[in-house]
Amino acid sequence: MVATPNYRKFADRFWTWRGYQIGYCADGIDREQSSQQPAVLLIHGFGASVGHWRKNVPVLAAGARVYAIDLIGFGSSAQPKPSDLPYTFETWGQQVADFIQEVIGDRTMLIGNSIGAVVAMQAAIYAPELVTKTVLINCSLRLLQEQNQLDLPWYRRVGVKTVQNVLGVKAIAKIFFDQVRNARAVRQILSQAYIDKSAITDELVEILLKPAQNPNAVEVFMAFVRYSQGPRPEDLLAILPCEAIVLWGDLDPWEPIALGKASFTAFSCVKQFIAIANVGHCPQDEAPEVVNPILMNILVQQ
Repeated sequence: MVATPNYRKFADRFWTWRGYQIGYCADGIDREQSSQQPAVLLIHGFGASVGHWRKNVPVLAAGARVYAIDLIGFGSSAQPKPSDLPYTFETWGQQVADFIQEVIGDRTMLIGNSIGAVVAMQAAIYAPELVTKTVLINCSLRLLQEQNQLDLPWYRRVGVKTVQNVLGVKAIAKIFFDQVRNARAVRQILSQAYIDKSAITDELVEILLKPAQNPNAVEVFMAFVRYSQGPRPEDLLAILPCEAIVLWGDLDPWEPIALGKASFTAFSCVKQFIAIANVGHCPQDEAPEVVNPILMNILVQQ
């Protein structure tokens, strides 16, 4: 495996959005003539943060101004109660659009993993003048979204709703969440998402575990588990105002590549669908030596 340089594990810069602190990191923005290089914003998946891009940021910064953001509710960003701010793709999409306008200040390519890919498309729809392209890495298929649930047998629909309702009770959700916010449980979850177990390091576990200890983390978890509304990827691809390039780990157990390919390649905005061999849900972290050159090539074509 080709070694790649690591980046910082947590956000080291902060921006205020709607009165809340948002964490982010940046690289390649202070170099001479950096303004002539393309801007890139990296958007993490559920439960992750800017640290999930630590193997990508320094590589991409060789040819771009690179930013990675913590979505509100995750990482080093604030975790307001869901009653004060809804945790939806509309909220996150607007957060990203505002970040591009207020912090980056230039047209930007968005790269998102899992739910971050959905956020990237939502942001592009909200601010088409700010987004040049979206790169969707193992995009969440939103299989728990209400319309997708209609395709399930009735007994499975009932089962999903029952679990969502049970986890909507804070006392029960806290018991469950406490069982999974420890190093052993995080490693077990990652062992499902990652094919190469050597990529599951203490550093990665810390990146995912530390924000889960925050006071409102349980409420963020509850809000997202019960979130069956909002757009599906297909809904956003149908109106996406820019091109999309899709990368997919071919052994992803959570978001099957066959479903992704069948759905996504039907849309004209999808210019490429690239399968990444022998990796799971987070190819950018599990196989950066494969993903980084692909992303650099996309940058060159900007």
